[in-house]
Amino acid sequence: MDESLMKTLGLNGLPFSKGHGTGNDFVLIADPEDQHLVTPEQVAALCNRHLGIGGDGLIRAVPSRFLPEGRDILADEPAAEWFMDYRNGDGSLSEMCGNGVRVFVHFLIDQGFVTLGAGESLAIGTRGGVKRISRTAEGYAVDMGPWEFIFPEDARDKAMDSLVHADGLEVARPALSVSMGNPHTVVALAELSELEATELYKAPQVDPVPPHGTNVEFVVPAEPLVHDGTGTITMRVHERGVGETQSCGTGACAAAVAIRHWAGDGAPDTWKVNVPGGVVEVRFFPGAGGREHVELSGPAVIVATGSLS
Repeated sequence: MDESLMKTLGLNGLPFSKGHGTGNDFVLIADPEDQHLVTPEQVAALCNRHLGIGGDGLIRAVPSRFLPEGRDILADEPAAEWFMDYRNGDGSLSEMCGNGVRVFVHFLIDQGFVTLGAGESLAIGTRGGVKRISRTAEGYAVDMGPWEFIFPEDARDKAMDSLVHADGLEVARPALSVSMGNPHTVVALAELSELEATELYKAPQVDPVPPHGTNVEFVVPAEPLVHDGTGTITMRVHERGVGETQSCGTGACAAAVAIRHWAGDGAPDTWKVNVPGGVVEVRFFPGAGGREHVELSGPAVIVATGSLS
């Protein structure tokens, strides 16, 4: 780590942890007294893979009562004591991260802020609303809340709403945009060879792009798509403000939404999503108020702890 850079940024001595969920990795900072409000410049320095710790994003664990968004959440959900203050690797704010919230809860347990036994659940505040996380034998399952199409009329009438061009693909491909509290645009490809050939060093071009930008998922359905009642897809993703990541939890959910929509009636409610960093599972179930919710499950790992020098 670049000691002079950390000193210049005023981060010397700050404790941190490093964690990941299926390869989607994060710098984690515990801030129970709201004393370490990191700037975009500090986030970018910490997440730099050459001069900093390295990560797809930074998560600050802070009590919800210290943030305006957190206080709004507490008014409706008093149990959401902790807030996942999440930023992308470039320092920009992000609404939610499905892999990140699993790692966040694992971090809270590791730090001794909460206890959570197998089968028990915990409410967490995020900029994408309250998320409820349950501990499982394999890791954590997150109720990601309801999904929705960003351009619902196009999704209904044309089953696509935009065209996406990426290096490595000869022509622009039709896509479907899904909100999981943050925006995603999903492209289906026919072959794994196409997926491997797609270059995600720079952001794909999306036309029209959703109002707040978008993450872009490239997905190949398995053949056969469904086995023993479970659908299987393979995915790569380019995340806003980060680039290609090893996994994206909300992206896996959005990809399952789009592929299930394209598959039509009879498509399953349970999906296995293969990502470069491992496997996550997505399940659709009826939620409160009649809206369909999405559950994301997978592992979470803390790989290192230390303090900035």
